[in-house]
Amino acid sequence: MTASKTPLLDKVEFPADLRALPKSKLRQFADELRTDLIDIVSVTGGHFGAGLGVVELTTALHYVFNTPADRLIWDVGHQAYPHKILTGRRSRMRSLRQGAGLSGFTKRSESEYDPFGAAHSSTSISAGLGMAVARDLKGGNNNVIAVIGDGSMSAGMAYEAMNNAGANKNRLIVILNDNDMSIAPPVGAMSAYLARLVSSRPYTGLRNFGKRLAKKLLPRALFTMARRTEEFARGMAMGGTLFEEMGFFYVGPIDGHNLDHLIPVLENVRDTMKGPVLVHVVTKKGHGYAPAEASADKYHAVTKFTVLTGEQSKAAAKNPTYQKVFGESLIAEARKDETIVAITAAMPSGTGVDLFGAQFPARTFDVGIAEQHAVTFAAGLASEGMKPFCAIYSTFLQRAYDQVVHDVAIQSLPVRFAMDRAGLVGSDGCTHAGSFDVAYLATLPNFVIMAPADEAELTHMVATAVGINDRPSAIRYPRGEGTGVARPAQGVPMEIGKGRMIREGAGIAILSFGTRLSEVLLACEKLSAYGLSPTVADARFAKPLDTDLIARLARGHDVLITIEAGAAGGFGAHVMQFLAWEGLLDKGLKMRPMTLPDIFQDHDTPEKQYAQAGLDADGIVATVLNALGRESEAPAAVAVGKIA
Repeated sequence: MTASKTPLLDKVEFPADLRALPKSKLRQFADELRTDLIDIVSVTGGHFGAGLGVVELTTALHYVFNTPADRLIWDVGHQAYPHKILTGRRSRMRSLRQGAGLSGFTKRSESEYDPFGAAHSSTSISAGLGMAVARDLKGGNNNVIAVIGDGSMSAGMAYEAMNNAGANKNRLIVILNDNDMSIAPPVGAMSAYLARLVSSRPYTGLRNFGKRLAKKLLPRALFTMARRTEEFARGMAMGGTLFEEMGFFYVGPIDGHNLDHLIPVLENVRDTMKGPVLVHVVTKKGHGYAPAEASADKYHAVTKFTVLTGEQSKAAAKNPTYQKVFGESLIAEARKDETIVAITAAMPSGTGVDLFGAQFPARTFDVGIAEQHAVTFAAGLASEGMKPFCAIYSTFLQRAYDQVVHDVAIQSLPVRFAMDRAGLVGSDGCTHAGSFDVAYLATLPNFVIMAPADEAELTHMVATAVGINDRPSAIRYPRGEGTGVARPAQGVPMEIGKGRMIREGAGIAILSFGTRLSEVLLACEKLSAYGLSPTVADARFAKPLDTDLIARLARGHDVLITIEAGAAGGFGAHVMQFLAWEGLLDKGLKMRPMTLPDIFQDHDTPEKQYAQAGLDADGIVATVLNALGRESEAPAAVAVGKIA
């Protein structure tokens, strides 16, 4: 029998088992945890570098704190793979990000050790403060710990929460996992000594006694000066002046890979601190795995890979991705127009803005995880005559909706939104699905909303957006490869609000918005076996609608079906409102709007997700036959597009 590579880890199913180990065994335990993480992700793929970087921190936190009674929040949840291994889910880790398997992020319904779901960033301090206030109102005494990555600290919400926490004075522990910011002075023995010193009971006891004495003996102005002098002195020595000014007691920086430094400080913070505390921990993404350490992105997210070499297995791309098409199309337009600029919020490669940035670095702006700022920044650029393309995932643009409304739409500023990841996104699940953008943008007056059916259409829509100079516009497109159609070298602007006929048929009309068109055409092939030949049109625009095209389809057919990869309340709803006001539903037209179901769909492959949603070819066939009263002939498709 082969000896286990993880004998200590094999004895630990839950954190209570970890806390039963002697401290002398924790280094070995952390090494085994890292080995297990590498083996798991080599099989499943997924977020990797951040998890490697917090192996020791995860070990220390679960060793020192009494989880799950002590609430531990990970921000963002993709750094929580080691946490999942330690909290009863090790046997299921190879189901990560697969259908019916574990989520790639923390998830309340998955485990009591996940007190808060975190798949978008910068939420942990707000949530943690809410938990701390709830605890105090209920008379509890458990700890609340929020682990926030330095990237998440680029979002304003984190500072809003810190400002509130500093004012409230509830006991809250924030761990700043600094793996990239380099805001710290050198981390070493002296830094670790100072961190232990200022978090120790003698220091805090003496500090509190001195504060009480000074408050009684000194005039108010001198007391305030003395307090600030002490805080500033610690800030100068340890680098935390900013956090001190926000009302946090700052401890650090400490080496996040040295358990001998981490554990005493965390124990001191647990046992002695009364108000909000920030522990500054410095880690390295990809730590402990040489290929990740050598990689530029520290293997932030990976496909399956070979453990020995780190070589990732990637299927050969058949067609260019929509992200690449967007980036290249924008480059082509920017060569002709020096006013075009690109903005992204920490997702340059995910949006194709990295390609634009390589060609036009001075016209490319990555503002960090700060979508609200990105939108208003773009509005400022537009107000001065520039042509900003704000490339943000559909699901992340939700975070900046107020700015879209007030700073862009009301002022009718020509900001161009490129909404990547529209529709279902597979293994990242419902938190990253672009389900709602049409519904939340199409309600805004004077907005232009487009969706390409394929990559050639996307090229033309980029050119169209360049020419829209009197109002905001948006293009939504999915993650992944295009359909393989030939792409023009240069986009040609479209007529605003005009769709196109794809094929003429009879009886049934299908009006598609976006990339579901390929499934519509496949459904038409299948429907021919039932003696049916639908008319198919590509709407291109959700706003303004092509009312002439819609009226023609409604008047010339018995059944009208709209299809979109978005939630109810979007494209189909606007079509129905137009038909109702025009009286085109008054004479027997059967209308069937096909949308995403009224649920948050769990992660799976995109193909399976769309099948579950009833938005694949079989689902379309079933919808057509049901509308014609031929339900018994319909294929066994899951048609759940209607409101649940």
